[in-house]
Amino acid sequence: MSLLGLDICIIGGGIGGLAAALCLSGRGAQVTLLEQAEALREVGAGLQVSPNGLRVIEALGLATELAARGVQGRAVSLRDFRDGGEVARLDLGLLPEDQRYFFVHRADLIDLLAGEARARGVEVRLGAQVAEVHPGKRPELVMADSSTRTADLVVGADGLHSRLRDALIGAAKPQFTGQVAWRAVIPNVTGQGPEVQVHMGPGRHLVCYPLRDGQVLNIVAAQEREAWAEESWTHRDDPANLRAAFARFGGPVPEMLGAVEEVMLWGLFRHKVAERWVGGNCALLGDAAHPTLPYLAQGANMALEDAWALSACLAGHDETAAGLAAYQQLRMARCQRIVETATGNAWKYHLRPGPLRLAAHTALRLGARLAPVRALRQFDWLYGYDVTRLPEG
Repeated sequence: MSLLGLDICIIGGGIGGLAAALCLSGRGAQVTLLEQAEALREVGAGLQVSPNGLRVIEALGLATELAARGVQGRAVSLRDFRDGGEVARLDLGLLPEDQRYFFVHRADLIDLLAGEARARGVEVRLGAQVAEVHPGKRPELVMADSSTRTADLVVGADGLHSRLRDALIGAAKPQFTGQVAWRAVIPNVTGQGPEVQVHMGPGRHLVCYPLRDGQVLNIVAAQEREAWAEESWTHRDDPANLRAAFARFGGPVPEMLGAVEEVMLWGLFRHKVAERWVGGNCALLGDAAHPTLPYLAQGANMALEDAWALSACLAGHDETAAGLAAYQQLRMARCQRIVETATGNAWKYHLRPGPLRLAAHTALRLGARLAPVRALRQFDWLYGYDVTRLPEG
């Protein structure tokens, strides 16, 4: 099916929504993107673009620009919390030559995608808040100001609290995981090179990696606790609370946390992957369909894959409904596997001192030293996936 002239409305101006706008407009669709914020911006934080997500960036012709704005990752360093000593090191240079890994500031990726979307004719409407979605032959959107608009297809890239998800399957009922996470960006006070460091401690861990030519560090610090925190990236917290939670950590961690001046805190909630992503000429994408915990660094990458898959499936079928059904079938099992893997990763970083921790760290250390390529091959199913080379339809 040609997408030429198809009127598509995308809800949400994040990474998934912007990528979908580029993929769909690139196949001839007339795309309008609705973003409730007054500006396209992201809370100051970083993300990891792994090889599978980079495939989409490459197919959109934006890899050179991404590389100029990001830092190419060279290694993953797993460290003990007490002194920062390295437990295991995964050399990303051992990945196949065509599998590159980047660290990028979310705001920089948003800016890149938004600029390209506008240049390719996508209409971006800011301050456009969607109150309701009514799926149907020609879906209707009711805006917060009571105005309405219709489209041939509506794509819900509107995140955890998706209006379209509510319309398709009802409101989600997430479960608090008993974990919270802080997020901060600081100057690179430790001079960390182009690697991810994971500092593993009892009931908590801290991840850090460089952004923007290595000038700053992105920090994500997770802690197990009973106290609930709001599921929002915009909840500010006192940096003293973060420092107190990680007071027993040594190595470079105290210096890093001493440099934190502003920090966000959010609760980590376990969501079910939506049992239905499409219906009534509407489709869910990204976190609206499959929210994930941040323990595999795949949220943005899944959204990039979704964006390409949706456009390819629509283009590969004569009817919109058939294309949407193919999109759901193509994406659901893979996204479920990623979400489940991320959910199962937390305990590996949070082991208490004792026989289990000793055995686990010994296995990591020996595996990384004696079979470094095999240690990376466990991620072949994830990083080796190329959604842009799958047959259309």
